[in-house]
Amino acid sequence: MNTYREEPAEQGAEALARLDAAVSRCRACPRLVEWREHVAETKRAAFADQTYWGRPVPGFGPADAALVLVGLAPAAHGGNRTGRMFTGDRSGDVLFQALYDVGLASQPTSVHRDDGLTLRGTRITAPVHCAPPANKPTPTERDTCRHWLADELRLLRPTLRAVVVLGAFGWQALLPVLAEAGWTLPRPRPKFGHDVRVTLDGPTPLHLLGCYHVSQQNTFTGRLTPEMLRSVLAEGAALAGLR
Repeated sequence: MNTYREEPAEQGAEALARLDAAVSRCRACPRLVEWREHVAETKRAAFADQTYWGRPVPGFGPADAALVLVGLAPAAHGGNRTGRMFTGDRSGDVLFQALYDVGLASQPTSVHRDDGLTLRGTRITAPVHCAPPANKPTPTERDTCRHWLADELRLLRPTLRAVVVLGAFGWQALLPVLAEAGWTLPRPRPKFGHDVRVTLDGPTPLHLLGCYHVSQQNTFTGRLTPEMLRSVLAEGAALAGLR
């Protein structure tokens, strides 16, 4: 297992880059390693001429982000192919269009990790960094991957002001990480819901917002509309001081 632990005084872009590099080398979960590499080798017909990333997908965004988006895990033919969270699939198409619409992304599409896209004051990450079969990580895989998210949030802590969580899995995975990082969770712990907002006391006040995941199941059925997504992102951006 590849691990990274920040040094007490280590902060900033260089430290985050080292963390991202360490994430991309992790082989801690045998089932996920086997699946991500199998998908990268067999490929989808539409991408047969492309070289898949086929590794854990690190977070994406600046080291001084004030807003963090937390999803679930990379998609097998999305992030696992492109090397960037929420990139190269329909969920990502919806998310990045909304981020562009509210002024947090430099362009409305995200097709590859080297396409020039930048995020303003925003970072995107997930509690599980490898594409899981059927988009369903096991509890053990979630817990094994947790330290990466904890390390990432510690590095972002000086500037972090708000978190938008996309889906119940990310919400449940994030809460214990926030508690371990020093933020105080209400009792009982807040339940996930769309447009739920909680403010946590801790190293700095932290605004936690819930949003339905941008899965095709949600966006195709209208459970999550572009307007609903833009509204939550705009609120998160405002609470983070980005609007």
